Amino acid sequence: MQLLVRRLALYPLGVAQSGHIRGALLNPVPRLLSPSTRTLFSETGVWEKDYRIETRRRVEEWWHPRIMAQWRKDALEEGSNRKKFYVLSMFPYPSGRLHMGHVRVYTISDTIGHFQRMRGHQVLNPMGWDAFGLPAENAAIERDLDPEEWTKSNIQSMRTQLDSLGLCFNWDREVTTCLPDYYRWTQYLFIKLFEAGLAYQKEAVVNWDPIDQTVLADEQVDENGRSWRSGALVEQKLLTQWFIKTTNYAKPLLDALVDLPEWYGVKAMQANWIGECSGCCFDFKLKVNGEETGETVSGYSFSPEAVFGAAYLAILPSHRLLHGSSSVRSALEKAFQPGRDSLTEVTAHNLFTGQEVPLVISHKEAFDGYLDTVIGIPDSSEEDLSVARALNLKWTTVVKSHEDGTQTLINSHMFSGLTREQAFNSITQKAREQKVGGHLTSSKLRDWLISRQRYWGTPIPVVHCGSCGPVAVPEEELPVMLPKLPSLTGKGASPLEAAHDWVNCTCPRCKGPARRETDTMDTFVDSAWYYFRYTDPHNTDRPFERHLADHWLPVDVYIGGKEHAVMHLYYARFLCHFCKDQGLVAHREPFQKLLVQGLIKGQTFKLADSGQYLKRQEIDFTDKEPVTLDGGRIEVTWEKMSKSKHNGLDPQEVVQQYGMDTVRLYILYAAPPEQDILWNVKTDALPGVLRWQSRLWQLVTKLRGARQLGDVPSPSLLRKKELVETKKIWKNKNYAIEEITSHFTEDFLFNTAISRLMGLTNTLSSATVRVVQHSVEFEEALAAMVIMTAPMAPHLASELWAGLCQVKNPLSPLLQLGGDVLQQAWPTVDPEYLEAPEFVKLSVLINNKPCGTLAVPLQVSKDADRVQKLVLESELGQKILGECSIKRVVLSPRTALINFLVDK
Repeated sequence: MQLLVRRLALYPLGVAQSGHIRGALLNPVPRLLSPSTRTLFSETGVWEKDYRIETRRRVEEWWHPRIMAQWRKDALEEGSNRKKFYVLSMFPYPSGRLHMGHVRVYTISDTIGHFQRMRGHQVLNPMGWDAFGLPAENAAIERDLDPEEWTKSNIQSMRTQLDSLGLCFNWDREVTTCLPDYYRWTQYLFIKLFEAGLAYQKEAVVNWDPIDQTVLADEQVDENGRSWRSGALVEQKLLTQWFIKTTNYAKPLLDALVDLPEWYGVKAMQANWIGECSGCCFDFKLKVNGEETGETVSGYSFSPEAVFGAAYLAILPSHRLLHGSSSVRSALEKAFQPGRDSLTEVTAHNLFTGQEVPLVISHKEAFDGYLDTVIGIPDSSEEDLSVARALNLKWTTVVKSHEDGTQTLINSHMFSGLTREQAFNSITQKAREQKVGGHLTSSKLRDWLISRQRYWGTPIPVVHCGSCGPVAVPEEELPVMLPKLPSLTGKGASPLEAAHDWVNCTCPRCKGPARRETDTMDTFVDSAWYYFRYTDPHNTDRPFERHLADHWLPVDVYIGGKEHAVMHLYYARFLCHFCKDQGLVAHREPFQKLLVQGLIKGQTFKLADSGQYLKRQEIDFTDKEPVTLDGGRIEVTWEKMSKSKHNGLDPQEVVQQYGMDTVRLYILYAAPPEQDILWNVKTDALPGVLRWQSRLWQLVTKLRGARQLGDVPSPSLLRKKELVETKKIWKNKNYAIEEITSHFTEDFLFNTAISRLMGLTNTLSSATVRVVQHSVEFEEALAAMVIMTAPMAPHLASELWAGLCQVKNPLSPLLQLGGDVLQQAWPTVDPEYLEAPEFVKLSVLINNKPCGTLAVPLQVSKDADRVQKLVLESELGQKILGECSIKRVVLSPRTALINFLVDK
């Protein structure tokens, strides 16, 4: 019966009540264990001496479901009185198979999640699926499948793979962007943007992918003019498109970067993407012969304070007004003279100043950045002055210079008399208030093009009415469901055009006939707000409750690839700023810390002459330099893992070979998170973590063995030399706790944290048997090390902890607390370790060269005269300075260092 009770105590909380285990306890079957049988302590109460492959496999099989169950149980029990911690890894596209890059990012988030929970935080570590997009549609076309079924099947497969890696996510908060309960709220946020005047349609020259038959955002075209996904050479095409006016938020987004912590260089990338916000746009209505045409344009000015002195509005020859269905196109074509500044009969009415200026077609092929419409102001630009004079235009002087070098405004209505700086701020603010421009932005930033002429995306919730124009679908009619289509071709116009019953509808405003918008949204819209939905994923009344979003946001650590450091982050930050202005959330910035992880690269082999990638079996490795089987020359490089390059790895195969904890430790140890990992199992990283796991196991074996020697452990039995040894263990333990905690909270250098644990392992491994047997310091250092290992290698640490907690005659209360290792509190530094030492070690230099060290009392360590006297009176001082003529002595105010400058 005693054995039965002991076994029950070894089961984690909540597991012993399960039917399987309860049945085993009620019907115990005696098991005779042969000496060669590999056993598991948690299962049998018998400790295996060494950590072998079979032991590792049994440890992970035993602890995997228990760790997952405990995480779910803890998540349900956590109350709001605990401090929150939101760790978020970028959600994946459900391709059907995980790759090693996924394993890396989710291992990091899982490690941080466990660590923060052990520190007493209420942790949110959610997972979901960025499930719309071209790849699913293309795969469905190739296989003649429904993209929804294809996507759902892939999600199920990938979720199983994630579970098999031992990753603990809050699956009860799972979101999937292609499901109506998610994209209903994507549409809701779009309507909010539309109502705020930030979502609009215009004809635009767009990037057209001739293979995928869809529009690409500028960011999706590489430096060679090719599509980021299909690789096709991108063509230019004029289409009516939906845009989101992100430029209205350029300046706030740029300014907010200052208050964010360093983002591994990403802040600089964001700032460079936005550009210097030194100007703004003003809205114009176009007229011909004094009659309004219905056309509106926005013109940019680097000198908005001088806008009352505008002489003309200039557009490029490539402007949409010259190439689309514009009502002023014929008037512009009539006046256009290639290579010259062309004055047209079209005039532009400035909605802010009330002034009317002529429209000019510039001789230039491009303006600064991406601008296609600029305001010509002679007072602010010699070039503008030259154009105005050449075209014999009239304008008003608005800038007056004074003898002291200052300038003030004249002829500028209520702004006259202001300095240029004052006028800049006042005019742009007034324009914003009147909603006719004034939002500071840069010349290099364009509005966000979100239209996609594909099926598998969020439908844009707008209907087009002949009488009312574009009308938002009422909120109560959301979601606008994506209709089922019998087949997809991926060619031509939007596939939704073919869904006639769906397209033809009634205008919500006038109840007349209307047509639904057939473009779908870019998937970046879906991912621009998913971090909000995780805070309230099952809400059927709104995207999220404000108090829940305010509780969890901002995300404490956001983890993902550097390839998303510009577009996704910019769009997500924009939407959070917008939601703040709408009163939906309290926070303006969604992410506090950003952890950008590098790639995992595999070794690639390709033919030197053609660049064709080769499989390993096609290569002869006999000599020092690999060649093809017929002796051809090969280039060996490290590249991002890919099937097409034959350098990929199946994460499940890797885990099956080495184990979950080994793969986790390798990923964390091989390189700092932001650096690339060159996957090579022959390098020091993998053998190193394998050896370290065995050494950890042997330390528990060592303690258990020492406590079996017969004597009751008693620190009073330790000799002086052994007490010195225990003091060293105590110091090393506290140093490790201090350093590792800092790495887990500040710089995320998990590789350095593991190195520190390895150093502590070395200290404990060298401990004598009597110290192991009788010192509480060894016991507590080993316990702390196992606890600190747990977030990174939870299965191994769980079994080690079970072995520690059942050690004979424990000295430390730590081992008597009960619970699994992941339920333990993260170790803290002993208060006495933080106390100032009585002595400091002082470095002694002669003529800037180190000559030794000397311990001096802390209270006199900053007194130059007393320190000099102590050094000269010491044995070290008499030896190195006894015959010297001292010219000068310098005691460093920052470090424990004294420098004697002497004559040789």
